[in-house]
Amino acid sequence: MMQNRLIALLIFIVSMLIFTGCASSSPKVKKVAEFPKMYEQQPRSILILPPMNQSTDAQAKDYYMTTTEVPFALKGYYTFPTEMVSDIMKQEGVYDTEVLYNMPLDKYYEYFGADAVLFTRIKKWDVSYMVLASRLTISIEAKIVSTKTSQELWKYTGTVVVDLGGGDTGGGILGLIAKVVVAAVNTATADYVKYAHIANKKIVNTLPAGPYSEMHMKDQNLELIDQTIRR
Repeated sequence: MMQNRLIALLIFIVSMLIFTGCASSSPKVKKVAEFPKMYEQQPRSILILPPMNQSTDAQAKDYYMTTTEVPFALKGYYTFPTEMVSDIMKQEGVYDTEVLYNMPLDKYYEYFGADAVLFTRIKKWDVSYMVLASRLTISIEAKIVSTKTSQELWKYTGTVVVDLGGGDTGGGILGLIAKVVVAAVNTATADYVKYAHIANKKIVNTLPAGPYSEMHMKDQNLELIDQTIRR
């Protein structure tokens, strides 16, 4: 009897592990199914606007802005130099990011000849402090919209969680003190631009390759995590 109970318990545990593994795996979708309009309209040039900072960190916008232009260019799109865009917008009397986001899309085609515009929102840039560690959470929502059809061509949200803790510094009171000190130093000296690059890379990797890439129109069957279940 005891043996039968043990066998039943083992079967139950294994079944739960298999079920948990299946449930935890994120559903995948092909790029062409997730972003069909990107493949249909095939924009060649993208105008990258300054991000809207909705986080609690006033410097998050500056951290992230330095990471946007090059990755999108490497993905196969022509990107307009950010300084040039800023200068032209100022000449037109536009200084505020919120005004930029509310401008008619055809204006971007009129001013720059851009096929599409990249809008980004920094949803989170938060450092959470704990007794022995700290953690940085970055969450960026990005979308590309056509200047010709006003249709959303691509949208993705990338979230990165970085442990800024001090790792294993030994046991005892001295070890605990060391962990607190190391965590504080790591937080104060963290290279936030590096972490912005990581978040941006996670986002750009989902983007269909542009016309200046060898992968253009060849990555349609590549899979990524299906975000529609979270929208």
